[in-house]
Amino acid sequence: MVEFENFEEFIKEALHIIKAADERGIDLRLMGGAAIRYHCHCPASISLYEKLGRAPKHDMDFAAYSSDRPKMKALFVDLGYTPYISLMMTGEAGRRRQIYNDKSGEKAIDVIFDELKMCHIIKFKDRLEIDNPTIPLAELLLQKLQIVEKNEKDIQDPIILLREHNVGNTDKEIVNAEYIAKLLSNDWGFYFTATRNLHRLVSDAETYKESGKLEKTDQSTVNSRINLLLQRIEGEPKSLRWKIRAKVGTSKKWYNVVEEVERDTLS
Repeated sequence: MVEFENFEEFIKEALHIIKAADERGIDLRLMGGAAIRYHCHCPASISLYEKLGRAPKHDMDFAAYSSDRPKMKALFVDLGYTPYISLMMTGEAGRRRQIYNDKSGEKAIDVIFDELKMCHIIKFKDRLEIDNPTIPLAELLLQKLQIVEKNEKDIQDPIILLREHNVGNTDKEIVNAEYIAKLLSNDWGFYFTATRNLHRLVSDAETYKESGKLEKTDQSTVNSRINLLLQRIEGEPKSLRWKIRAKVGTSKKWYNVVEEVERDTLS
């Protein structure tokens, strides 16, 4: 397999892999910036991708359940991919993550099992069945909101996602605010990072508007949805665990340190 010419070719291969997984009873879901782009395909979003210069990487990131780990190697080998034999395929790391390469070595496939463990942990239990071919929109947004040290793509992706998708209490092409609020109500560290990033997105959207990269109406839409999400998060009753950790605050590190090389493979 050679370099994909465009996103259409990329998503065609991703859907081919997911269809093959479905046929074997494997819940395999696309994640990261490419999954957000799959959901944001209206003309306005495509134009926004171009204005912002956002081009998701061609490496594919997938989420799966560890119960399907024994089937994973056979799936990708049959599809023409080669397991990347290293510490990432063995031991504790291999239980959480597997990497496959195409024959040319130019493409990498990352499969994360059960949870995404980066600055904060996003668990996939009982959530991969909700959407197809990607993880749900709530998790796609959380994947960006959990990042402490953000890159430009980590600002662009949630803005594009929230420009096209409303905030509500279901997962069908809607960002599930109820799910996000309940998740953050039990984890102060994740809550702190996510809400701080949401507030920063308001400023980022203003910057994009001033530079002409974001229309005023789009900025207003993004801001209103951020406010709705923040209201839902703040209004959710917090657990005792959350309250105890909140008293400690940022005097103690509230997030996991992620190596840049590991983070960049999950875009």
